[in-house]
Amino acid sequence: MGEAGDTGSSSGREIIPLFPLETPLFPGVVLPLQIFEPRYRALVADLTSLPAGVERRFGVVAIRQGWEVERVAPAEALFDVGCTAVLRMVAPQLDGGYRIAAVGGERFRLLDVLPPAEGDADVDGGDPPYLRALVEWLAEEEAAEEAAGDADGLVGPDAVHGIVPAEVATGVARGSLEVLAGNVRDLFARYVADVAVRQGGAPDGLPDEVLDALTPEDLIAEDDAAGAMAATAALLREVSDDARGLSYLVASSALLTTEDRQALLAESATRRRLAMESRMLRRELTLLRALGAVPVPLRQFATPMTSN
Repeated sequence: MGEAGDTGSSSGREIIPLFPLETPLFPGVVLPLQIFEPRYRALVADLTSLPAGVERRFGVVAIRQGWEVERVAPAEALFDVGCTAVLRMVAPQLDGGYRIAAVGGERFRLLDVLPPAEGDADVDGGDPPYLRALVEWLAEEEAAEEAAGDADGLVGPDAVHGIVPAEVATGVARGSLEVLAGNVRDLFARYVADVAVRQGGAPDGLPDEVLDALTPEDLIAEDDAAGAMAATAALLREVSDDARGLSYLVASSALLTTEDRQALLAESATRRRLAMESRMLRRELTLLRALGAVPVPLRQFATPMTSN
């Protein structure tokens, strides 16, 4: 049987199990799944059989809108940047399936997709019945892009010619990133509040992050979505000093299209990701106020996150 943890040669490349989903997974975000298909039961069984000390992870990649993985070549059906999901809980079910909880881990780029074995189960010594992929890890790219993104925060001829003292450059970059993160945090709180009010939520007892975003007109509402708003506000507090965590909270929780979320996942620099989110949130706020309605329940805001 093919091993779920098989690795490739070198250069930061590895072969990992693949789990296509309708939307991207982001680092730090909790992913609960109900596993019932035989091929994914086999995937979970392979992961749980790995030796102690080996990380039990699989890759999550979003399916392009309008494509079905089983009807076209998988490499064409999937976006090319994904995120690993690290198993944290596995609960076997009476029907042979599993309830699992995983946490988003590392970002990767899809290089090639390996087809599964025919049928629902693999033959001993053969390929597994689920997709696998050759991926390259993006840690080095992230480090380089974070540095480049910080340089975007420097302005003026001195910055262009590279003669700003290192400590000054670092301070300016950090300060401008904090300003950008604060702007996105405020926009997201406003966005959550606007969605909640349009779904009949009441602000009684909500944390300050959301209360401060409400206008007097918003305070006339029914008590409906307060719990979801409180959960999102709690997550905002959790990442209040973590610009990267904030960027992934917004990307995973805002009611964005798959394409928008994928663009945010593909961006390696936190500063640029936050700048994209600032533009997207302003756009979504304008649409909310113009349409006066939202497409999905507010409970989707309460996407659990973890710092691990």
